[in-house]
Amino acid sequence: MNPLTSVKGSIITGAIVAVIMALAITGGFNEFGLARWLHILSGITWIGLLYYFNVVQVPALAEAGADKGGPGGAGISKYVAPRALFWFRWGAVATWLTGAWYLLRGSNFVGAFTLGMMDGGQNTSQLVIGIGAWLGTIMFFNVWALIWPNQKKILGIVQASDDEKAKARKVALYASRTNFILSIPMLMCMGGATHGLPF
Repeated sequence: MNPLTSVKGSIITGAIVAVIMALAITGGFNEFGLARWLHILSGITWIGLLYYFNVVQVPALAEAGADKGGPGGAGISKYVAPRALFWFRWGAVATWLTGAWYLLRGSNFVGAFTLGMMDGGQNTSQLVIGIGAWLGTIMFFNVWALIWPNQKKILGIVQASDDEKAKARKVALYASRTNFILSIPMLMCMGGATHGLPF
């Protein structure tokens, strides 16, 4: 079987190569490192799709809808969007859970979610990662409570009237754009907690 001929084969092969490389370099298992690696990998999937939706798909569908002589956006709505939304919403779950695992494993979960104010002082690292964690939590909520339920109406997965679909488009767009905006400071905080903020 050629792993390059399927997404599943490519994912499995990439994971095997990464594990072999990690074991060859370190010679052992590192749970903290595994949590961080899976958090980054799932985060790239989630946020990468968030950027795809906001920078590529939504503007392209608007152009397709305005092009009266063109093919329209039915192909994207029928074939691309449901698959992208599957990876998007489950990427959000995997990102949040692996982030929680990473914080728990590093004994930073409570400190992060209390913004570094647990022991009467201010832990700057926990403050920064905590802001990132809270932004990520808000974004996770938006995916499951606002974006996905409304996308199901838009895509016809659940029945909705034309008025309900119009409202769903607006709610899904605004929630997605909110996540797009929040992702920028969230990514800054995630990296900045250990590597320093840019300003």
